[in-house]
Amino acid sequence: MSAADDTTYLSALRDRLGLPGIIDVHTHFMPDQVMRKVWAYFDSAGPLIGRSWPITYRADEQVRLKTLRDFGVRAFTALVYPHKPDMAAWLNPWTADFAARTPDCLHTATFFPEPRAASYVREAVEHGARVFKAHVQVGGYHPGDPLLDPVWGLLEDARVPIVIHCGSGPAPGTHTGPEPIAGVLRRFPRLRLIVAHMGTPEYSEFLDLAEKYADVRLDTTMVWTDFSEADAPFPVHEHGRLRAFADRILFGSDFPNIPHPYGHSIEALERLDLGDDWLRQVCHHNAAALFGLD
Repeated sequence: MSAADDTTYLSALRDRLGLPGIIDVHTHFMPDQVMRKVWAYFDSAGPLIGRSWPITYRADEQVRLKTLRDFGVRAFTALVYPHKPDMAAWLNPWTADFAARTPDCLHTATFFPEPRAASYVREAVEHGARVFKAHVQVGGYHPGDPLLDPVWGLLEDARVPIVIHCGSGPAPGTHTGPEPIAGVLRRFPRLRLIVAHMGTPEYSEFLDLAEKYADVRLDTTMVWTDFSEADAPFPVHEHGRLRAFADRILFGSDFPNIPHPYGHSIEALERLDLGDDWLRQVCHHNAAALFGLD
């Protein structure tokens, strides 16, 4: 599917569903030098990737923004993630500036387990951060690290959502999987976690957490695409719970770092045959309600 085909397909889908646009909670915009290092890692099929992973939308920032808008995306994120101390403190001012000059981007911030974390997370919240990103796999940290306790407490009280990659896909990390984050939720049960990639490949276990904690949500990033189904297929027996959690599943794409056309991320959802109302909720309504975009 070409970019033109994607645009046509997505426009027809929005018209059919009566949507003003798509809200994508899982997109990446980063400082140029960081993005290029991320792309180089994907190109090398590094150990956290584990397989060939071509970048479909490798382009300059303004081209990427235009591409998303042409696809009918009305709101998106700038997910950044540190892999070492002191990195979050300089990523957050960049994302704040990016959001200020990009009105359709939800002001995004991040953190790392370090003594300064509570201070810069509080500052980001006070300056209007609307969503945070945590990446347990890349960061190589335990989400229950005591240095993160004040961060989780702050975000729980502020009711700011956190898109968190805590599942063990595409390759397991030292602290990935449902148990580490389940321990955090036992202590901070009102955290508005958005589990990235539906918790790939521990789908059932993360759905269990959503069943237990009313503020846990999941994003669809890359799940059900041909690429993911070949390596970590979603269990068919869980389709009933997809219906049950229709109001807590949010669309995500991983743009621009996806190995397939953008439209395929939505096409994969259509193939589930869960109905137009489900698609409306997942592709727009749930995120619009969560972030106050109605």
